[in-house]
Amino acid sequence: MTPRSELIVPDNISPFAVRGSTDEVEEGAAFSPKFDADGLVTCVATDARSGDVLMVAHMNAQALQQTIATGEAWYFSRSRRALWRKGESSGHVQRVVEMRIDCDQDAVWIRVEQEGPGACHTGRRSCFYRAVPLGKSGAVTLEFRDGERTFDPDAVYRGTRRP
Repeated sequence: MTPRSELIVPDNISPFAVRGSTDEVEEGAAFSPKFDADGLVTCVATDARSGDVLMVAHMNAQALQQTIATGEAWYFSRSRRALWRKGESSGHVQRVVEMRIDCDQDAVWIRVEQEGPGACHTGRRSCFYRAVPLGKSGAVTLEFRDGERTFDPDAVYRGTRRP
C-alpha cells in the first residue's frame, strides 16, 4: 500500500468547482480556486502554534489536490517546473492543520505543524528572517531578525536539489 504522504492524485481529475459569478466565488461554498496564467496559486504557510509565517510558495492544481488528499504540504517549484512534497529531501515535513482560501480564491493559507528545525532551505526556521526598515529614504539595508540557522542546509540537502 502507498503511504499516505506518497499518494499521487491524477492531475486529470479535478475536484474543483467551475468558477461562478463574483458573488458565488466570494460568498458561496464551492471551492473554485483561481489559478494564475501559469496555473499557480500563491500559498502562505504559517506555524499552527505560534502563527509565525514560515514560507510562501506556489501550488498548481495537482499540488493543491495532493495537499488536501494527504494532509501534508505539496508545492510546485517554478524553477524546476516540478511538483514536490515539503520535506521529501530534508525530512522537515509540514503537516497541514487547516487550509483556508481568500475571498476571491486566488491565495491559499495553510496552518502547519512543522517537523524538524526549519522550513527554509537556507537552514532557518522561517524564510522571513530579514526585515526591511521603514521610514527611511535612500538605500535600504536589510536587518536580520531571527536569522540564526537551525540546521545545516549543506548536510540536509546533500546530493539533492533544494526547492
